[in-house]
Amino acid sequence: MTVPGGVTVEVDDEGRFEIEGVAAGEVVVERPAWLSTSFSFTGEPPEPVAMEPRIVRALRVSKYVAMEPEEFAALIDLAATTVVNALVFDTKDETGEVLYETSVEEAHDLGAVNPMYDPVEALAAAKAEGLYTITRIVTFEDRIKSGLDAEAKLAGWWLDPVDEVNWEYPLALAVEACELGFDEVQFDYVRFPTGKAAAAASAKRSLSQEERVGAIASFLTEATETLHPLGCAVSADIFGIVLSSPTDEGIGQRPEELSRIVDALSPMIYPSHYSPGWLGFAEPNDHPGPVVSRALDDGWPRFEGPALMRPWLQAFYYSAAQIRTEIEVAEERGFGWILWNAGGSYARSALQEEEASNSTDG
Repeated sequence: MTVPGGVTVEVDDEGRFEIEGVAAGEVVVERPAWLSTSFSFTGEPPEPVAMEPRIVRALRVSKYVAMEPEEFAALIDLAATTVVNALVFDTKDETGEVLYETSVEEAHDLGAVNPMYDPVEALAAAKAEGLYTITRIVTFEDRIKSGLDAEAKLAGWWLDPVDEVNWEYPLALAVEACELGFDEVQFDYVRFPTGKAAAAASAKRSLSQEERVGAIASFLTEATETLHPLGCAVSADIFGIVLSSPTDEGIGQRPEELSRIVDALSPMIYPSHYSPGWLGFAEPNDHPGPVVSRALDDGWPRFEGPALMRPWLQAFYYSAAQIRTEIEVAEERGFGWILWNAGGSYARSALQEEEASNSTDG
């Protein structure tokens, strides 16, 4: 919060603060992932200040789109002329590669730097259209580092989330992302492994659900405490099934605990990823709208903290009408959304034309 005179004050978890000797004037109130607001301070104790959440409607920018000026310009135009008001860029992806010319030394030491686009130029283009910008950092799955650093490796391509030394690299990239100008850092693969790697991980390090969730929660707490002072919001991707499962599904993610820490949680509600029988559907992939609806309704009551619900929605294999149905389900509940398409191709007809400004500040 910025008070008259340009003084910045931090409030506690309940919104309380104390400051003396402030002149009357305009007070600006800010909170990561929410819309800023202001009020006139007259010298008397102010009334409670209401803030509105930032409803993000985002497209994921494929690295192959980001590297091609014409394709990226077309995506910017699509966002600027539809309801889209945000873009999600990868800075470190599932391969372990860092996709820009980073100054983080560990990335160079690992041979992980593969510049594919200039984030400064990309951010400038996005912000010129008033778009909110998010960077996605793949965290504990790292094919490069796990292959070169035996001490860091848990199993397969996975780093050990319990070892705080393994937090340093993604956090260094996150700090740099904030300094480059991204509005939000989104941690993906911020979990323990599944499948064969999960069995190998359990053999190496036997952990209870409480310990797994605690490790992921501790990392995200460190991330939030590091990035909030830099002005960045913090979000995390979680499996869609943990919204409907009473357990962490072995990966250390539960909405109850994680919603108390980050500014937004993005469950990956991809109907094609649900096994037959989940959510009451023999073939979940045949029912995009109802699957998203059921998952959101299962998960939202379990958010025990202030995190916003902002699901990833499947934008592959489906028609524009089916994608639009998923979007409408999220919108009906007052949630934002992000579309996932690996190739970065989105049908304009799935994104209704806006009737007013698409600015994230209005």
